[in-house]
Amino acid sequence: MTRAKTIWVVVADEAIARILEWPRRGSELVPVEELTDPAAHAKGTDVLTDAVGRRAAGAPANVVRDSVQAGATASAGEGVQHREAGLFARTVAQRLDERLRQQRFDGLRIAAAPRFLGLLRKHLSPQVNAVVQEETDKDLIHASNEELSERLMSEERAERRAAKAR
Repeated sequence: MTRAKTIWVVVADEAIARILEWPRRGSELVPVEELTDPAAHAKGTDVLTDAVGRRAAGAPANVVRDSVQAGATASAGEGVQHREAGLFARTVAQRLDERLRQQRFDGLRIAAAPRFLGLLRKHLSPQVNAVVQEETDKDLIHASNEELSERLMSEERAERRAAKAR
């Protein structure tokens, strides 16, 4: 007898990754695990306060120069945030690899904010990549499990309804 396939769904952005499982019975995804990146929750100014002070200290009060400096500071902040997001993507990918080796899932669907999805793809192992069934480049992190089930598991829900009707 072959065991039924276990499908996991990862819904993620640069701060949170929710791992859900399509249950053998029922029609709604159930939570398995949630990963968070505390660094992503820090305000950009918390990360950049020192750099902003140094850059602004010797600058004359000139609107054009101030706007140029603000752009440079924002770019530096975006670099830090991008680096943090890359580290979090690596953490999520490593967790998925561990769980796959433990045979916790057979198929994987990913819904992630577009930029984070790209970072996550870079870090997925070939083994995890081989079981990815579907990718959705949308930020659905705040959607309810019911909404996610409807949106990402519609085929499976239809199959279950048809089987019940027989």
